[in-house]
Amino acid sequence: MTSRKQARKKPKRKRAPELAAHALEILARLKREYPDAHCELDFETPLQLLVATILSAQCTDKRVNMVTPELFRTFPTARDLAAAETERLEDLIRSTGFFRNKTKSLLGMSAAIVDRHGGEVPRTMEELVKLPGVGRKTANVVLGNAFATNEGVVVDTHVGRLAVRLGLTSDTDPVKVEQTLMRLFPREDWALLSHLLIFHGRRVCMARAPKCGECVLNDICPASRV
Repeated sequence: MTSRKQARKKPKRKRAPELAAHALEILARLKREYPDAHCELDFETPLQLLVATILSAQCTDKRVNMVTPELFRTFPTARDLAAAETERLEDLIRSTGFFRNKTKSLLGMSAAIVDRHGGEVPRTMEELVKLPGVGRKTANVVLGNAFATNEGVVVDTHVGRLAVRLGLTSDTDPVKVEQTLMRLFPREDWALLSHLLIFHGRRVCMARAPKCGECVLNDICPASRV
């Protein structure tokens, strides 16, 4: 019987050509398995997606989607949000956790958008990451889903975990993981790749109890338990 320690043994590193082929096979299978993979944050405008993504830090998309309808009705524009009273905004987003820090980020971000960009969310990575509370991951979410621009790969906890389990990388640093995934996958699939891995991570390849027996990748996954 395979021990737990053996089951969690790090996958053997593949050579570059093998790794590239492995990555493309993963992509093809996940595309077939999740043809409707998409961003699970509810939004209608780039600003709404930016706000929702900031709120999603250390919080589930489901909880964010419960909070944002009232938030978006109350503060429909960047100018409205920038002028929000701190206590009112904190009350609206309290259930997403870390609400004080998130309130500070939302106020700073919206004020910067009004001051620097005429109230419109900027469309470049360089401009987005200069906004308060916006890092590369958040910018990738907005660019890929609001503007259909593949500037990078969103590396959240699911993407990072699956990248290691599937033998795509041995790195755990999100920056290094993103760089590896960008080399392995076609640029036109970068935004979709994140959705595919997140869908799979939430539904099958969970952190503590992966459903390897139901996984479409189990015969090519070095961490498979079947």
